[in-house]
Amino acid sequence: MRGKDLEFYEREDPPNEEIKEFIDDEISHAPQAPGELAERLSEHHSMSPADSGGDIDAEWEDSTGSEAVFGHNPTPDQSDVEENAHAMGIDFQDNEPLDLLEKMDRRDRNRFELDESSKASEDSI
Repeated sequence: MRGKDLEFYEREDPPNEEIKEFIDDEISHAPQAPGELAERLSEHHSMSPADSGGDIDAEWEDSTGSEAVFGHNPTPDQSDVEENAHAMGIDFQDNEPLDLLEKMDRRDRNRFELDESSKASEDSI
């Protein structure tokens, strides 16, 4: 597959042939399955890209690991502060003071994992 011809500004040097080949190679390896996201969403209905900071290209199905929010290998689309906070269970409005520590305390006060009635029959959380 060959990428479209690149357009350049006036007085800008076009890339050399090696760079054009590299670009074409990258384009040929890009995912081309339009139904892939819908399939991934249907298979993992309890999770969504919101769990990885809104990045649909991250491995959001696992919701933990290197591409999770604040993982050691974040993807470029994981730079939206509000989506990252939402993935961690912290939401705020545009006109609201951040007060992150209070929000985390409020989030953690009534966690279902700490509720005795949420335990499984094996007496594990």
